[in-house]
Amino acid sequence: MSDRLIIFDTTLRDGEQSPGASMTRDEKLRIAKQLERLKVDVIEAGFAASSNGDFDAVRSIAQHVKDSVVCSLARANDRDIARAAEALEPARAKRIHTFIATSALHMEKKLRLTPDQVYEQARLAVRFARKFTDDVEFSPEDGSRSDPEFLCRVLEAVIDEGARTINIPDTVGYAVPELFADMILELRRRVPNSDKAIWSVHCHNDLGMAVANSLAAVKRAGARQIECTVNGLGERAGNTSLEEVVMALKTRRDYFDLTLGIDTTQIVPSSKLVSGITGFPVQPNKAVVGANAFAHASGIHQDGVLKARDTYEIMRAEDVGWTTNRIVLGKLSGRNAFKQRLQELGIEMESDQAVNAAFMRFKELADRKAEILDEDIQALVSDQAMQMATHDCYRLLSLEQSSKTGGRPHGQVVMTVDGREVSSEAEGNGPVDAVFKAIESEIGSGAELLLYSVNAITTGTESQGEVTVRLSRGGRIVNGVGADPDIIVASAKAYIGALNKLQDKHERLNPQA
Repeated sequence: MSDRLIIFDTTLRDGEQSPGASMTRDEKLRIAKQLERLKVDVIEAGFAASSNGDFDAVRSIAQHVKDSVVCSLARANDRDIARAAEALEPARAKRIHTFIATSALHMEKKLRLTPDQVYEQARLAVRFARKFTDDVEFSPEDGSRSDPEFLCRVLEAVIDEGARTINIPDTVGYAVPELFADMILELRRRVPNSDKAIWSVHCHNDLGMAVANSLAAVKRAGARQIECTVNGLGERAGNTSLEEVVMALKTRRDYFDLTLGIDTTQIVPSSKLVSGITGFPVQPNKAVVGANAFAHASGIHQDGVLKARDTYEIMRAEDVGWTTNRIVLGKLSGRNAFKQRLQELGIEMESDQAVNAAFMRFKELADRKAEILDEDIQALVSDQAMQMATHDCYRLLSLEQSSKTGGRPHGQVVMTVDGREVSSEAEGNGPVDAVFKAIESEIGSGAELLLYSVNAITTGTESQGEVTVRLSRGGRIVNGVGADPDIIVASAKAYIGALNKLQDKHERLNPQA
């Protein structure tokens, strides 16, 4: 009988640490419900002690998710652990994940603690966490660069205190597959009570080897939990990609011989939802979930696939949630057809009022676009949810923009500021620049524009444009996302969305601190 591998998703915690990927409580809950449909084993809902917003998000997820274990990160101190326990209290199944750095570099430069102090703090943290739950996970941060002897000493102690999962992070993506697997294997051999815990890996992608490192640890070293994120989202170059490890394990079952609880048909819906909420587009050549993952341009490839799919496809598009058959939705489609499509896409609306509002937005879009595709619906619902979830200071009402050859583009914007209608206008170097300057002439945010990105949601000239705007002010970085068939309108929506996020005043602790 083959072994069971645990999929631990940290999109809502480590994934959110991507600059600009901050999510609201309601957005996190939407993703958590989708992860539950995906049937991930553990959802790391956040870092409850980092802010009141994170606490509320973890608690809300703990209240609503029933089929997955809900987890909160906590530093190895009583305050963080107690806060995590409080947030997780409503959960049907809960886990506290506590961590402390164990590498000489981190202990000396960051923590300013001796190895003995770190050892004692780790041991006592697990002991304290066990007062709230039997399911305690411990991570030695920067484990891949830690002294093996000291690491063994710490891990033996935390297992003795009741840690059921030992997670070895490659925090900075320094590891290579063979050496990382050897390290895990050596730890399991040297720690006397290693058999009393499930061994886990958490790899970062700085050298592009997060998936390879994770799979090597599973195959060669007996790790039975992989920590990963949807679309490989995460700090710097990101984390281990959930969709890649899952489909590698499924496609190469002959090699790995491991079972998974994942419903792979929910992979693409999960990918699209996370991308839409965070504003991080999926690159077309991304494995499994990229737009080109199952596309064939070469004539030879096309001929082969038409004769037998497995000539150039090692997995079926349908198995990961792509579809070639669909009901074509347009302006003549009724509410029931729209509602059915929402269900097929795994989109849950909170009320009939929300469905009706989404349907009205759908009809408005259908008047401007002949065919409404799945991606259009995802963007439409994400935009609506963003508007409903926040009490926006700023809201776009209308805009006018004019450009002509030899002249400077001109933009006029009508919006509400704290419920008060205002109008402003400006010229710019281009139509988008003119609109942004018109907005700024009224608001005067002082924010720095770090990124302006345009992505066609579907193909063709009728496609909705999805714009991502990344702003920075006072050390805070936020993303705004807007979608509309008019790219200038989408740009204004994205810019105003980012400005609204900058108005959120609550501070958030960095779990790496």
